[in-house]
Amino acid sequence: MAPPPSPRAAPNGAQPTPQPQPTPQPQTHTRARPLAGKVALVTGSSRSIGAAIARRLAADGADVVVNYHRSAGEAERTAYAINARDGGRAVVVRADVSSVAGGRALLRECTKLLGPPDILVLNAGFMGHKPLAETDEAEFDAHFNTNVKGPLFLVQSAAQEMKPGSRIIFMSTALTRASSILPMGLLYASSKGAVEQLVRVLAHDLGARGITVNAVAPGAVDTPLFRAGKPPHMIRWIAGLNPQNRLPQPDEMSPIVAFLASEEANWVNGQTIGVNGAFVV
Repeated sequence: MAPPPSPRAAPNGAQPTPQPQPTPQPQTHTRARPLAGKVALVTGSSRSIGAAIARRLAADGADVVVNYHRSAGEAERTAYAINARDGGRAVVVRADVSSVAGGRALLRECTKLLGPPDILVLNAGFMGHKPLAETDEAEFDAHFNTNVKGPLFLVQSAAQEMKPGSRIIFMSTALTRASSILPMGLLYASSKGAVEQLVRVLAHDLGARGITVNAVAPGAVDTPLFRAGKPPHMIRWIAGLNPQNRLPQPDEMSPIVAFLASEEANWVNGQTIGVNGAFVV
């Protein structure tokens, strides 16, 4: 039987190959729920890293808005899994956060359904794979509207409602600090570089009100988005760029986001924190 809907729905070398290390299993948290009473709005949280973040924040006690643009079924399943937990609460809101209007509509629904956000995670993103010669204006706009413009103006609107002690967390990428990068990363890395500068400036702009602004910068993560368009040998090569010789799972990205969302991270502000298994050091 399909799960019931969430409370509301409003995308050949001869050298030996190192053996990959096993993926650590998620730990069972026995401590008190540090985010109880908080509202978390996570953009692009129907699946993959966004869904893992939504689940972790909910496990830590927050009420969560699961946002999606096209993946309605996955958003409903993510919210259902959260609501099935003891004390978990999640609602689903459809919005295209690459547009200013879409971000503002999402914020209005969040406030209407759960209250203004205490935690805003800007996870929705766009990643194309075109070098300079194949890049056009539409490709540029898709990257910068989704990764920079939409998040910036959502923060502008949300900051007017957020209380002191609130948290804003962007998602960047290890590619902004990688010693080498493929030409296909032109627009994605450029847009995420802009995100990291937003973090530095917004941390000062909003810090006087007790609102922290940080970013998490994953390396390659084993998601459908990462695997799309890549042949198996390329995936193996990328996995071998870190000492554990494997790709991490989305659930390995969420603990640092949960920490930044907590009171324990009160003095962490304006930082971009790498979570890449020593792919970048």
